[in-house]
Amino acid sequence: MHPFLCGLSHGSGNAVRAHDNPVTARQRLRPARWMRGWLAGLAALVLGGCAHHVNAPASGIDRAPESEYRLRPAVGYSPADWPEVLEADVYQPTAAGPHPGVLLVHGGGWTRGERDDMQAIAEDLAEAGFVVMNVSYRFAPAYRFPAPLHDLQQALRWMRSEADTLALDPQRIAGFGYSAGAHLVSLLSVAEGVEALDAPFGGPDTRLQAVVAGGTPADLRRFRGGELVPQFLGGTLQEMPERFALASPVVHVDGQTPPHFLYHGTQDLLVGIEHAEDLFHALQEAGVDTELYRMRLRGHITAFLTDGAAVERAIDFLQRRMASSRVNLSANP
Repeated sequence: MHPFLCGLSHGSGNAVRAHDNPVTARQRLRPARWMRGWLAGLAALVLGGCAHHVNAPASGIDRAPESEYRLRPAVGYSPADWPEVLEADVYQPTAAGPHPGVLLVHGGGWTRGERDDMQAIAEDLAEAGFVVMNVSYRFAPAYRFPAPLHDLQQALRWMRSEADTLALDPQRIAGFGYSAGAHLVSLLSVAEGVEALDAPFGGPDTRLQAVVAGGTPADLRRFRGGELVPQFLGGTLQEMPERFALASPVVHVDGQTPPHFLYHGTQDLLVGIEHAEDLFHALQEAGVDTELYRMRLRGHITAFLTDGAAVERAIDFLQRRMASSRVNLSANP
């Protein structure tokens, strides 16, 4: 069994949650962020220099001061006739927009997990000036593939429909996920032109302009045993090889795939580093801008809990890419 991040949390859920009060790091206690910082500092001491950034930019970017933001918790985003009511925590910078956006997706082996798992990353992104939609989605085995992909397509439609309210630039939205969440945002990013993925809920309003994917199960055909992937897809690799291929982001990479930042632990025994390497090479061969951040001596869980500089590098990547992204959403029906 491959427990992709089952129930482990980046955040404690104790951050201030207010509709109207702007929040900054200096104005509130954040035990989850303190713990994450402590773990990251400890990891830096033990694993100092243990990362390799392929295609790293020649120089960093000048970070703007931390942004204040408002948090709207538990906002419903699913259509009225959707099989399950789905909610998201929405982080909105208080400064004048329009701002770039991020669709943020937690892991959990497609069977569990919660938005609080990504709380600290959501806060980091909001403080960097992004509108963040930290989403819940439907789980297997009650809802199998492609149900969670359809949920994310609806989430993107909601973001773009609320662009004016959110002060969001609808042409600058990225996906960010870890583990099963990384699989889903990567799959969402390659759905264009693949009818079985794009129909019936995809289309121009469900496109991403960049992707950050950590611990990504990029090729589900690599899982020849275990329970989670068959539970998610509805059968084994031997029973339905075409379905395993359809649900594998690496299969669908082409020149239209948006830029990717990949980060992965080199000692990941649950989702091997080969997944990230295969996806990285496929993106390179297709001419897609991509970076790979290898985290040495980290496993699947430790790469998430002690992410070191990975999330910071990922946010730098998004700020560079989203600053120049001006995609015509109506260009590709």
